[in-house]
Parts: sequence; structure tokens; C-alpha cells
Amino acid sequence: MDRGILEREPELARLAAAARQAAGGAGSVALVFGEAGIGKSSLVKAMPDLLPPHARVLVGQCDDLATSRPLGPFRDLVGSVGAELARAVTDGGDRHRVYEALHAELAGTPHPAVLVVEDVHWADEASLDALRFLVRRMERLPALLVLTYRDDELSRGHPLRHLLGQVSRAPRVHRLPLARLSLSAVRTLSSAGRLDPAQVYEVTSGNPFFVAEVVAAGGTGGVPPTVVDAVLARLRGLEPATVDALEQLAVVPSAVERPLIDALLTDGVAALVAAEQRGLLTVEPERVAFRHELIRRAVADSLPAARRIDLNRNALAALIARPGSDAARIVHHAAQAGDQDAIARYGPDAARDAAGAGAHREAAAQLRLVLRRRQRYGPAELADLLERYAVESYTIADSAAAVAAQREAVALRRSLGDTLALGADLRWLSRIHWWAGDAGEAQEAAREAVAVLEQAGDERLLALAVSNIAQLRMLSDRYPEAVAHAERAIALARRTEDTAILSHALNNVGMARWRGGDPGGRKQVEESLDVALAAGEVEHACRSYANLIWTLLDNLQYAEADRLLPPAMELAERAEHFGFLTYLHVELAIRRLAAADWEEAERHAEFGMHDFLPARCPALTVLARIRTRCGRPGADELLTEAQEIAVRTRELQRAGPVAAALAEAAWLRGDHDAVAEAAAPVHAEARHLTGIPYGAELAYWLGKSGHPVPVDDDSQHPYALQARGRWREAASIWQAAGCPYEHAAAVAESPHPADKLTALAELDALGAEPLARLVRTELRRLGVRRIPRGPLAATRGNPAGLTDRQLQVMRLLAEGLTNSEIAARLVVSVRTVDNHVRAVLDKLDAPTRRHAAVRAAQLGLLSERET
Repeated sequence: MDRGILEREPELARLAAAARQAAGGAGSVALVFGEAGIGKSSLVKAMPDLLPPHARVLVGQCDDLATSRPLGPFRDLVGSVGAELARAVTDGGDRHRVYEALHAELAGTPHPAVLVVEDVHWADEASLDALRFLVRRMERLPALLVLTYRDDELSRGHPLRHLLGQVSRAPRVHRLPLARLSLSAVRTLSSAGRLDPAQVYEVTSGNPFFVAEVVAAGGTGGVPPTVVDAVLARLRGLEPATVDALEQLAVVPSAVERPLIDALLTDGVAALVAAEQRGLLTVEPERVAFRHELIRRAVADSLPAARRIDLNRNALAALIARPGSDAARIVHHAAQAGDQDAIARYGPDAARDAAGAGAHREAAAQLRLVLRRRQRYGPAELADLLERYAVESYTIADSAAAVAAQREAVALRRSLGDTLALGADLRWLSRIHWWAGDAGEAQEAAREAVAVLEQAGDERLLALAVSNIAQLRMLSDRYPEAVAHAERAIALARRTEDTAILSHALNNVGMARWRGGDPGGRKQVEESLDVALAAGEVEHACRSYANLIWTLLDNLQYAEADRLLPPAMELAERAEHFGFLTYLHVELAIRRLAAADWEEAERHAEFGMHDFLPARCPALTVLARIRTRCGRPGADELLTEAQEIAVRTRELQRAGPVAAALAEAAWLRGDHDAVAEAAAPVHAEARHLTGIPYGAELAYWLGKSGHPVPVDDDSQHPYALQARGRWREAASIWQAAGCPYEHAAAVAESPHPADKLTALAELDALGAEPLARLVRTELRRLGVRRIPRGPLAATRGNPAGLTDRQLQVMRLLAEGLTNSEIAARLVVSVRTVDNHVRAVLDKLDAPTRRHAAVRAAQLGLLSERET
């Protein structure tokens, strides 16, 4: 089905059934109604494909003219109907002649005739009379009469109401109210443009016209001109007082409650009657709201700046005068009106309210606005605001803003001589530096925080600073030191009865023990999670989840990781802790990489492709390994950046996977010296750490490239088994873990051609062309004559790695065809085309269809156009 008429299957089915009944002589009337842009015309356009063979479809249109055309919709039929009806409506003077000609036309052959009159709310009186004539006779005609109209524009005395009353008394009537699209449908429509479907849904309320225009415009940042024109056209003819009222309400970015309406509008809701009848507003006893957010924004954006400022001043004054007004609303209108004093007064409260509600993006935005007026605050108050802004920025993964604000807060604390506040801010600065990927600065701030707080006499703050040291030692794989610091922090936390710090320290000691080779450490990390969840400490709970999942993934315990990922992501998303949510998405990408689900792995890795370095490094690594294994370009550039980040972090959890990815890529292209260059230095660090897998994998790659290193004979990690030549046992473990690529690679190490052919089939099915190519070379060397060519030969001739079908879709897309048109051309389903288009956009790294066409042209992919 066409993407523009999603979720209209029931309505189309009812129209098709009514047409079939009409073919048998049981005529009827169908009323298709809904708000402007709801898809009435799209439904009519889709109808012919579902009608009985030989059915005739006649479509007439009523127009929004100051002076309507008499019999306008029937004049549109000239050229599609018989000569008698054409002459009758052209002459127009004899109405009875028109009526009889209409009746004869619908009664004639072929059957059935489907007469559609669109936008009947604009019909002239002569057309309404003709329709009344037909409605009374439709049950005896082999025809279906379809009337479309906007039900939100029918005032009490609208001429169409009389006709609708008559229709309601007809024997066979089909009422088809068109609902707005669901979030799922909006997600489908938004997918090709890579837009946030929830955001598109929020501003359009699921109105198909608005959704289509926002998608075509490439986002929700501005109101598309087509929407502005449509909205402003509906304002024409309204009384100036009504327009003034609409403009006043349009600067309020929410539903407007009744007390505020009464304060802003002299005549209250009475001034909104005509706007409500035009379908611009919904009016309830307690509140008034625009029918769609885009309508409000279109009205507001059309205002001159001076008028908009004045209207915001009105709203600001009304809100300040009302006790208990929301501080965020006050600040919004203060900013729009340019009232600096109001921003400085109410901004900190608005940020506190937002943070308390878990709306951390909004809290950061409020504080950002406040800090532009920093000269209005004293040093201590400014330091508090900077610290709050740093914490909120850290929470939403804006590392650069967090570091800058926290540095400034620390400098102010030093100047004030506030030891306790300085120690606390230094601890936060350490955490934020680590979050920004700067291990050296994190360690320095952590040491100073402990030194300052040792002299301050506050055991709670000291406990957190000591636990922070333990965390940094654990992350840098200095496990005995981490355990010592963490146990001291646990003792301090229990003495001060601080559950947040207790959770933090338990996490650190558990991770240090677990990753140091003691499986019992896992229980302490799980205890850390339980403590945090019971205390409502979201950040500490998210960190516990993330550490548990990461280590489970490292240990190939994917089923357990699968169990923890959904609640972890739900918690981080609900609390708007976007740093951890991003990190969890990347962990899910690592999980999908292990399952060789390349597309899903890439989708989740994209969440990490921002400035948040702890997530960006593994995200880059995942994306690079997929490109390496699928033979797509760009892996080297991704790994170069990932390696730079890993060096800055000084952590094996970053450096290990990057080195393994570099080694794998080098081995697949036959550069064995590069394997050693990438793997040897990191292997030297990792080989003594038995609780993490990086040493085993790096030793495996070094051995394959002719640079063997001692292998732990006790290790049962599949890479260690492969390094010892026990490929069959390794393959069994990879298969049990659900790692098809690694399983195929292990089987390919068999000396037997039959096993290699089995591995080759698996690799071909995965699209793993580089390793499949090496296996084919081995089979030829072994003298195997009949080697399958594989399905990916067609992708080797284009630099984007598109399959034959994706190339066809790309070329048709570049010609401007819609997905439904492409589906019809290729004789496939629209859903299939949707998936191909999404894959094409991903492989070409293109945000829109237009960008994809340009990129394809640059790569020479359009030289052989499909016909």
C-alpha cells in the first residue's frame, strides 16, 4: 500500500464492498470525513485499484472560492461522462435536466459507477440540490456516491448539514471517519528521512498531510511553507478580534488553561468561536488548544517580531500575576519578551523543577539560559549554578559543556576558600573528565579531591572521592588498588549510611574482582544494582547495569545480557540519562554484532556516534568491524579515530577491542606485519589479566599472522582454543553462544574441504565476503574444483557495497519514484522496498533520498539506469 495512505485498509475495504453491492443493484452513499489533511483525497485516489472490474470512477471537486461555480463538481465530469450530462451541466439553466442526466449516467453501463464529490463543505447550492436528488434515489441505482468533507468546518447553520441529515435517513449509508495516523505509521513514514518519529508525531498529531510535509522538509525544526500557507489560508475572512485572539494564544507553546485565557482575552473563549468552527482550535471548558502544534507554530511564525514580543509580554505578566505559575513557562515567555530580570529570577527554579522531574535536557537548557546572565549572580551562587549545569550536561552526555562549566565552578570554589565545596566539585570534575575521555585529567582531579577532603572532616564526601579513585583504578585495570580503595569507601559509606555512595563503591569492588578473575565479584556488582534501585539512585543503577552487561558480553554470556538490556535501557530513557542510554545502545550494538545482525548492530551503534567518547569509541569499533567483515569501505578511518580515543582513555576495555578489530582487518587483507603492529603492544598489557578476553583474541590474531605468543593452556575461551588448534571445540562454543560469523571462521580452520565448504556457505549467507574470499582461495589450493560462486559477486563492482536489487532501487529512487511506484515497477511489496531504501540510505551514509541520489551519482552508480 502507498506510504501516504497507511492505516486506511478498513475504509478501502468498506468502499470496495459497497461498490460490489452496487454492481448488483444495491446502491449506497459513503461519507468520508475528517479534518483538513487527514487523507480524504488520498483515500479516493487509492480506491480504483480495489473496485470490481470495469467499474467507472467519476470525480468532481468543490472549490474554496468566494463565489462558487454553480454545479462545479459536476462540470468537472465533462469529458468523462455522456454527452447529455455534459450539455446539461454546461448549460446549467435547467436543474431538472441536470438531475435526470445525472440519474441516467449512473444507471447506465458499465456497472457500477462510483461518483465521488470531494470537499462537499464548499459545495454551491445548486450542487447540493443535485446531491439531494441523488441521495433519495441511490438505493435503486447500480452506483456508489462518495462524499468527502471536513467535519470540523461545519458550523450549526452550514448548508451541508441539511444534506447530511437527508443522507442519515437513506437505507444504505457508510460512515467512514478518518482517524489520525498512529505513532507506528508515523515511524514508517519518517524512516527514510531518518527523523525522530516521536518528535514528528508530537508536532503533527498524526495528521498525514502535516507528517508528509515535515518529512519532505527534512525535520521538525521549522514549519514547512506548505503548512504555513494552508494554515494562513484558514485565517482569511476571520474577524480581526478573532485573529488577535489566535495570535495571542499562538505564542503560548501548550494548551492554554481557562484562567490564563480569561486573563489574556478580553472576551474570553467567546472570541474563539469562529476559529473553532474553522477547525483551528479545540475548545473545552477547562482549556483551549490548537488542533495541531504545527498550526500554532505557523500562526506564531507568521507574526512580525515586534508583535510577537508584545504578545509574550502579555503572557509573562499574566503568569507572574497568578500564584503557583510554572517557572518554566515564565522563563519561556521572559526569554521571548527579552525580560532579563525575569529570566535571572525564575530560571534557577525552572531548572530545579525540570531536574526533579527527570527532564534533564530541559534542566540543562534552563541553566544555559540563566548562565548567559551570569553577571547578575554573586560568586557562590554562580558556582552553584555552574555545578548544576555541569551535572545536567554530564547527564545528557554533553561532555564539552560539562567540563567547561565544572572547571569554572572549581575555579570559583578555590577563590572562595570553600574546602568542602571544592572537594566535592573536584570529585565531580574527575568524573566528568573521565566521561569526556581524558584519563589523565580525571586522575589528577581525583587525587586532589581526596587530598582536599582528607582535611575537611566530612566522611560522606570523602567516601565518594575515595570510591571515585577506586573506580578509576578499576577502569585502568589496576585491580588490587581498586579493591583497597573501594573497601575503604564501603566502610565510610556504611558509617555515614549513604546508600548512593555504597552502591558506587560496591560496583567498583565487584568489577575489580570480577574482571580480575574472581567470578564472585559479580555478586557485588549485582548488590550495587539492588542498592541503587531500592534507593532510587538512577545514575548508580545505570552504571551497575552498564558494567554488568559489558562484562557479560565480554564473557560471551549473551542470554544474560539480553535479560538485563531492556530494563536498563528503559530506566535510562525514563530518567533521561542520555549518557548511559547511549552507552547501553552501543552495548546492544556489540550484542547484535556477535549475532551477525549487521543492520541492527549498525543502527544501535549510530546512537554512539556523538561527542560522548566512552560510547563513541566502541561504536566506531562496531561499525568498523561490520564494514571489515562485509567488505565495505571506510573501516580504516573509523578505527583510526577509535584508536586515538582509546589511547586517551588509557583503558584496555577501549584499547583491546580496537586492537582486535585492527588485527582482524589487517589479516583479512593479508598484511601480517600490520596485525603484529596493532595487536602486540595491547596483548602485552592484557595477557596477565585472566578475567577479560582481550589477551586471548589478540594472541589468536598474532598466531594466525605468524607472530605466535604463549597461550594460556587452561583458558577455555574459544579464541584461546583456536590458537591451540582446537577449532572444533571453539566452533561448538561459538555456536552455543549464538555467534555465526565466529562459528564459520572457526570451522573454516578445519583442514578438511567439506568443513571449509560448510563454513563458506555460512559466510555467504551472512554477506561476509572478505573471509569467504579467503576460504575460496584455500579450497582452490586444496584442489576442490566445484566451489560455489556466492551471492555477493554483484556487490563487488560498486564502491558502496549495494546488492543488485539495492542498485535497482537506488536508480529508481534517483528518478524520483515513490516507494509504492518502485514496488510496482519491481513487482515486490512496498515493505520490501522500504527495507531496501533504508539499507541504501545507510550504505550511502545519506540522510535523505535526495542526498542518496547525489551520493550515488558521485560514486557512478547511476550510469546504467533501469528501464
